[in-house]
Amino acid sequence: MFQHVPTQDAPTHNVFTYGSLMFAPVWERVVQGRYRSAAARLDGHGRFALVDDTYPGMVPMDGATVAGVLYFDVGVADMAMLDHFEGDEYRRTPVQVQLDDGGQAAAQTYVFEAHRRLSSQPWNPEAFALDRFLDSYCRDKLG
Repeated sequence: MFQHVPTQDAPTHNVFTYGSLMFAPVWERVVQGRYRSAAARLDGHGRFALVDDTYPGMVPMDGATVAGVLYFDVGVADMAMLDHFEGDEYRRTPVQVQLDDGGQAAAQTYVFEAHRRLSSQPWNPEAFALDRFLDSYCRDKLG
């Protein structure tokens, strides 16, 4: 079984992403570093569409599982950029994720706090309006 252990001296975090940040064009506009990634899932959480936007929110939910992407050893500066990108509606939370290869990894993820904005509909990554999202939320980093 794979158990990821950071190899750098500087503090780093694995980051589990489940919405817009799963998509390389978004991730690469938010962070400066290049990070290894792997498919992963987080048990005990559900991912829902927002009533008024294109990206999802994830909340604790018994019996649910969220598929996503785990980025390894994200540096301090990029963690600050991710915190800023996620904003006040999300709370960074430590979690344990399951890797598709059968291993596990400790990670940080962003749990949605603005419950009033969640719909009852699951969020579908295949229907994500990537270009619209980039135009709305990553315009300053395009180019």
